[in-house]
Amino acid sequence: MVMDKLYIVIPVYNEAGAIADVVKEWHAVVDAISHGSKLVIFNDGSTDNTLEILGKIRNQYPDLIVIDKKNTGHGPTCTAAYRYAVAEGADWIFQTDSDGQTTSDDFRGFWEKRDHFDFIIGWRDQREDGMTKVFVSRMLKLAVFMIFGIMLKDANAPFRLMRTQRLREYLPVIPDDYFLPNTLISVMIANNKEKTSWQKISFAPRTSGTSSMPFLKVVRLGMNLTGQLYKMRYVKRPK
Repeated sequence: MVMDKLYIVIPVYNEAGAIADVVKEWHAVVDAISHGSKLVIFNDGSTDNTLEILGKIRNQYPDLIVIDKKNTGHGPTCTAAYRYAVAEGADWIFQTDSDGQTTSDDFRGFWEKRDHFDFIIGWRDQREDGMTKVFVSRMLKLAVFMIFGIMLKDANAPFRLMRTQRLREYLPVIPDDYFLPNTLISVMIANNKEKTSWQKISFAPRTSGTSSMPFLKVVRLGMNLTGQLYKMRYVKRPK
């Protein structure tokens, strides 16, 4: 019986207060699946002691890989992580964030459905990380609809299980510096009618750090995100 190899990839930036617990929680998932499965943490140039903490705990987790890279932002780090997992021969790639707001308890339902879908994506019915991020999320969802004519349940969900064989077809069209790879992937798989399931997930308040952001910066962020999406409106989608 051939067993699936899972790579869980997690971008991290300045999450010293949460990263040890996040590693402990998600390493237990790959440890249970085994068969070459790995937890890969991509440190995106953190300026706090996140990398130091990862160095101290690395030997406790045999299936943990820590990759340190210069800061390029969350989106480009996700893209780099996907390409890494593809190159390493993962059968499935799962991405989530490093702030502890998602839970591995929701993952089991995703993994059990993998024989029936190629993309299983979480959607957040309720967000508990502040009105600023809720506002940005709604702006992004509206922008996707206006530009692509597609209504996504969650435009940039940080909880997605993807079959490598299908994901690898989409990665070449995503620029290295693209800020919204997950959104673009969701748009393309919707257009191509890939076998996709949207699953409701829980989304807890942050356990460390802050999600506050000045309103003017929020508006500028929303405009930048919309502009990036608009530039990709004619992207050549794989068949």
